[in-house]
Amino acid sequence: MSDVKVRFAPSPTGFMHIGNTRTAVFNWLLARKLGGKFLLRIDDTDVLRSKKEYEDAIRDILGWLGLKWDEEARQSARVARYDEVVAKLKAEGRIYACYETAEELEVMRKRLMAQGKPPIYDRGALKLTAEDVARYQQEGRRPHYRFKLIAGKIEWDDMVRGKTCYDAANLADPVIIREDGSYLYHLPSVIDDFDFGITHIIRGEDHVTNTAAQVQMFEALGGKVPVFAHLPLLTGKEGKLSKRLGSLGVRELRAEGIEAMAICSFLAKLGTSEAIEPFYDLEALAATLDLAKLGRAQPKFDEEELKIFNRHFVRHMPYDKLKDRVRGGAEFWAAVRGNLDSVAEADKWYDICFAPLEPLIEDAALTMAAAEELPPEPWNEETYALWMNAVKAKTGKKGKELFHPIRKALTALENGPELKNLLPLIGFERAQKRLRGQRA
Repeated sequence: MSDVKVRFAPSPTGFMHIGNTRTAVFNWLLARKLGGKFLLRIDDTDVLRSKKEYEDAIRDILGWLGLKWDEEARQSARVARYDEVVAKLKAEGRIYACYETAEELEVMRKRLMAQGKPPIYDRGALKLTAEDVARYQQEGRRPHYRFKLIAGKIEWDDMVRGKTCYDAANLADPVIIREDGSYLYHLPSVIDDFDFGITHIIRGEDHVTNTAAQVQMFEALGGKVPVFAHLPLLTGKEGKLSKRLGSLGVRELRAEGIEAMAICSFLAKLGTSEAIEPFYDLEALAATLDLAKLGRAQPKFDEEELKIFNRHFVRHMPYDKLKDRVRGGAEFWAAVRGNLDSVAEADKWYDICFAPLEPLIEDAALTMAAAEELPPEPWNEETYALWMNAVKAKTGKKGKELFHPIRKALTALENGPELKNLLPLIGFERAQKRLRGQRA
C-alpha cells in the first residue's frame, strides 16, 4: 500500500442519499486506483441529530455497495484532541472569542449587503476591551469562536477545478465553536485529516469556500495540505438543483431492485466525458477512474435513467457475479436474463419453469395439437423451431394465433423470455401436461 489515504465522513443525521453516495464512490475508487487506504469517519459531533440507526444504515449501505473501509474513526471520541488544538491556536491568536448575538450578526450582514459590500464579519470582537468583555459576560452572553484568516492569496490545484484561488480578504473568519461550546464542521475535520494522514479529499463543490479557510487551518497545524477534488453537484432532470436529490435514498433504490454495481457504475461515469457502461467489479471500475474527465458543468441525475441503465446492467450480468443469488444455474440465467428488470424477477421465472403451474388455455385445440407434435427429448437449439413448424402444418395457425396460446399454456403469461430458451428448462413432461391443460 502507498501512503495515499482518503476518507468518507458522513454525519449520522439521516440515511445515505444519492449525493453523498457519489462522494463515497469517488473516494473509494481513488483509494483503490492509487493503491491507498479508505477511512470511514463518522462525524457525530451533532449530538441532538446523530442517531445510531442512521449510522447502522450508513454502514449497511457502504457494505452493500462493496465500499469496504480499511480504517474507521469517530469524531465524538476525539473532542479532547480538538480542545487541545484549540487551546494552542488561541494562544497563538488564530482563534478568538466573539460576543455578537445571532440577531446582531444578521443586522450587520443586511447592512453590508445594502451597501453593496460582501457580508464579511468585521472582526469587531478583536477591538473589544476587557471592560467590554466583562460587561457582555455580566449580561450572560457566551462567546462563539472564530478562526482568524491571514491576509493574502489562498491557492491550490484542484483535481477537478484546476488552479483555484481565493483572496482571504474576501472571506469571513469562519465560526468554529458555537456559543454552547460544541464544534462546527470546519476545524475538527481538519484536525482529523491532519492526524489520520489524509492525503486526498474528494467532496462536493459546495465545500470550495470551506476549503479556502481550511487550507489555512492545515497550515496553522503545521501539516501538509491534502490534494483536493471538488465534484460538481448533481442537478435534477429539470435542470435545476432538486430537493429530491437530497433525499433520494439508496435504501429505496436497493429495495426497488437497483444493483449496487449499477449505482457505482452510473455515478462514477455521470458527468464525465466517458460513456456510462456496466462494470461488474469495483476494482475494474477503479482502474478507469480519471478525475480529469469530469466536466465542470453540474451533471443531471435522472432516477428513471438509472432504472433503465439497471435493466441493461441486469440483462448483461455474467452468471458468476450472481450465482449465489439465483436458482437454476447458468443455463437458466442465460435463458431468462434478457427479459428481466431486476435480478429478483428471476425467481418468478424459476417457478414458472420448475414449479407446478396452472396453465392458461386460450385455444384448447391448438395446444392439444402442440402436445401431440412435441418431439421427445433430448432437445437442442433447433427443437423449438422444428416443433412450431410441425404445429403450424397440422393446425394452419401462424404468427400470434400460433405462438400466443402456446406461450400462455406453458407459462400462464402473455410475455416473457423466448420460448425456445424456456422450453428445455420446462422439459417434456411438464410441457405435455400444461399444453393439455393440466397443472404441472
